Amino acid sequence: MDSEIIEFEVSSATVDLAASALGCEPERIAKTLSFMVNGQAVLVVAAGDAKVDNKKFKEYFKTKAKMLSPDEAIDMVGHAIGGVCPFAIKNDVSVYLDISLKRFETIYPACGSSNSAIELTIKQLEKYSSYSEWIDVCKGWND
Repeated sequence: MDSEIIEFEVSSATVDLAASALGCEPERIAKTLSFMVNGQAVLVVAAGDAKVDNKKFKEYFKTKAKMLSPDEAIDMVGHAIGGVCPFAIKNDVSVYLDISLKRFETIYPACGSSNSAIELTIKQLEKYSSYSEWIDVCKGWND
């Protein structure tokens, strides 16, 4: 899939910047959020208009939602904030896909840098992210 990666001359480090660079709706940006769960890095991929619901997160992971610091993201995941994605990550990182993504045929996750993305179907996202499971830890997208 390397040949399918889109690289921009502008930053795509945030949902709004990525949507602007791609010319798509912000909700179709698949943002990858990095958390510390029991001393391990955990990634949650969610739709651009979804926000983590702290109560749902705690119910699922049995701990508070604590985002990784920029240094922790690089060290534990292998990507810098703004380019964190569920691909080419360190072996002990678990990836979860939030159900907020299921309403789209295709989505745009980052590809490891703050100026890249790739258009994937949900099936491709499942395949290339080596995800653990689909979860429901977000709010705001279906209100």
